[in-house]
Amino acid sequence: MGVTRQKHAKKIMGFYKHNFQFREPFQVLLDGTFCQAALRNKIQIREQLPGYLDGAVQLCTTRCVIKELESLGKALYGAKLIAQGFEVRSCSHHKNPVSGSTCLLSMIEDGNPHHFFIATQDQDLSNKVKRKPGIPLLFIIQNTMVLDKPSPKSLAFVQKLQTNQLVPEYQKQSIVELKEKEGLVKQEGEKRRKRKRAGGPNPLSCLKKKKKKIQEGQEASAENKKRRKRKRNR
Repeated sequence: MGVTRQKHAKKIMGFYKHNFQFREPFQVLLDGTFCQAALRNKIQIREQLPGYLDGAVQLCTTRCVIKELESLGKALYGAKLIAQGFEVRSCSHHKNPVSGSTCLLSMIEDGNPHHFFIATQDQDLSNKVKRKPGIPLLFIIQNTMVLDKPSPKSLAFVQKLQTNQLVPEYQKQSIVELKEKEGLVKQEGEKRRKRKRAGGPNPLSCLKKKKKKIQEGQEASAENKKRRKRKRNR
């Protein structure tokens, strides 16, 4: 495993850990095309992927993926055996199986709350995954597994988060629950009580008092003058 490729993967993993809360064990959803490519290129997924992602990994798939491989016959028998060795995650297509790509897309709806990686060689599926923020994409090229760089959609999403313009869907409910637990959520119909502020004296009343005092002072001085005149006359 090349040092440069390992550093590249570590940097990308740091992006998803920091911005989308990815934690070990990393859950990797694989489809039939990825299993077939690993078989053809003699890649030991279970042994090599944890080292590449630098952490514990849970390899998983869905019943729809296995059903699809079974329907394709002997040509993909080896890929089917590989997929059957992984954990099978429940999907919503128990009675009516769909294509592997459709099923994997349904597993990452609503903001990818289970923090799945998608491992596929299907170009159409890869393009659809890139339109959703926060979903790491794995593929095989030149006999090696590669973790794709964050899509423009993921980068734009993180930029909005950093400017407080957007909150991830999977965090909204936890924020509400936390507020309720701390008693910060106000009940409906509750009105804010206005605090009475201690007010100062009315400026108009102050002016009146000042005028009254001046008038009283003038009247007193006038009275004193009259008294002085009377004394002199005597």
